[in-house]
Order: sequence, then structure tokens, then C-alpha cells
Amino acid sequence: MTDPESPDAEVIARAGEILRRGGLVAFPTETVYGLGGDALSPDASRKIYAAKGRPSDNPLIVHIADMDALWPIAAEVPEAAKRLAAAYWPGPLTMVFPKTSLVPPETSGGLPTVAVRMPSHPVAAALIRAAGGYIAAPSANASGRPSPTRAEHVREDMDGRINMILDGGPVEIGLESTIVDFTEPVPMILRPGFINLRMLREILGEVRTDPGILSANAGSVRPKAPGMRYRHYAPKAPLLIVEGTANAVTAEINRRAGEDISRGLAVGIIAAAETAGTYRNGLVREIGSRQTEEEIARHLFDVLRGFDEAGVDRIYSEAFDTPKLGMAIMNRLLRAAGHQVVKL
Repeated sequence: MTDPESPDAEVIARAGEILRRGGLVAFPTETVYGLGGDALSPDASRKIYAAKGRPSDNPLIVHIADMDALWPIAAEVPEAAKRLAAAYWPGPLTMVFPKTSLVPPETSGGLPTVAVRMPSHPVAAALIRAAGGYIAAPSANASGRPSPTRAEHVREDMDGRINMILDGGPVEIGLESTIVDFTEPVPMILRPGFINLRMLREILGEVRTDPGILSANAGSVRPKAPGMRYRHYAPKAPLLIVEGTANAVTAEINRRAGEDISRGLAVGIIAAAETAGTYRNGLVREIGSRQTEEEIARHLFDVLRGFDEAGVDRIYSEAFDTPKLGMAIMNRLLRAAGHQVVKL
């Protein structure tokens, strides 16, 4: 394991050399674990898509460690984006710009844009510098699966497919970065995350949200950013979200779970700390208190993967429309469920 606060210089140098030679390295960030390759190498980007089983028109995020690295890859950086970078870089924020020819189409998913992020995790920052300044890194999971928040999640999906895994322990946030598109006349959120709409508007003023964030419409055929496709983050078992008042949701999930169990099915239930004790049937996983949204976000993917390990046949989840991170949490949960929702 690599010390997440003071990474071993020798280990980082070895990982950086693997990336410079065209290999793949998984590494921790403050959001989730990333699967890194040389962002300026078409071959490395192709290897990332192959390792993940990811469609090649789904763009990769280019990770940088310094602002000086932005100018060679972004053809145009608006003043508004510079203000946002000053406020939230390094951190869980990705911005989309018109790209320069330095970024190969294999990295940008064939689009004329590039998504760029500057992570705050010390291991990620050190690795980016050791690798030459540019790492293309989607989440280090098999395409469509819940994103990895621990190194063991990476091993489950990537063992034997990549050259190295840097284990930095569990991540801090647990949801991928907020993505803001600056190629639109008004900045647009393509993927919600820890940096929420209110925080963005404090810096930028007017900000729009992609209509596909919380709807079954996946948006454009060729997405500008990761996580915009219809089904994503999915566990192996079918997932159904139940929305309504606490009492109504508890009663409906208890009824459905009881019927499933009577037919011999194993059932998993995702519940907040406030209501977890009210479920009578199934394998109940307490995801966190509604008063501490960060806890819910940090545990979501871990809980989904836990149900895979338990071998459940069906999963039911409460909805989590919380004030700060509710849009980000529900975006991931709805994608994981394929937008299967019961509204009471």
C-alpha cells in the first residue's frame, strides 16, 4: 500500500515509467480510482478502452497536475473557466474545452473537445508528474460496473488486464468529479458531483444542467463526457428505486422484498441510517445518514459492489434527494438502476 499523504518516491517513479512506456496503472484520486495511461499516446488510450471494455466513442478525462499543462491541450480557456479553476483546482472538477491537435482523437473519443481535471490526491499528483504531465484516466472498473473506491475493487475488475495498481486506501469522496462544459454559450453541467450547482453559480453566475442528468434520456449519441450513457455504475442484480414518504417507501420495499423472498430470491436493500431498522426482510445495507450526505456518496459504490459479493438476485433502494449532493447521488443511482423507479 502507498501512503496516500506521502507517496513512496520509488514506487511512484516505477509507476511513472510504466506509463511512459505505454502501460496502464490504476491509482487513487479523491473521487474514485482511475485507470491511467499516457493521454498523448493513441496506443495507450486504445489499451484503456480495451481493458475496461469501454466504447471508444466515450471520451477519456485528461488529468494534469499544474495549470501550465492546460494551455498545450486546450485551444480556448474562457475567463469563467479560469475563475472556476482558481476556486476548485486541484479538486473534484473536470472542465471541457476545445482541444488542440496534441490530444489524439483516441483520447477524446473522436470529439473536437477535451475533458481536463486536476486531482488533489497526493498520489495522483505525484504520478501525473512522474508520467510526463498528462494521464488519461477513466474510473478503473469494467465498463458499466460500479466505480472503484478501494484498490480491491480495481483488482476485482482489472486483475491481469493492467500493469500496476497503486493502493492508496479508500477514497475520500466516492463519486466521480463534476463535469462542466465550457464549449457551450452558457456553462453546462454534464455530470454532477461534489462541486454542486450552487457552488458553481457562486463563481460563474448562470449555469445550466444537461437535461439527461436525472432523466432516462441519455443525451447526445456521442457523449462529451463519461457517465452520460443510459446504463452505468450497475450492479449484477436488477436495481429498483422507490420514491415517496419514508413510511410509504418502507412499506413498499418490505412488501416487494417479502414476495421475492417467498419465491426463493435473495434481496438486497439500500437504506439510510434513519430507516434501516424498519426493514423486516432481505440483506439491509445502511448507506449513511441523510444528515451527512458525504457519507452516502462515499458508500454508494461500495454498497453496490457488496451486493454483488453477496450474490443477491434483486436490489431495492430508497431515493436520496438530499440538498447538497442529491443530484450527484441520484444521477449515479438512476444510471445503476437503468432508470427503473417506482414513485409512490
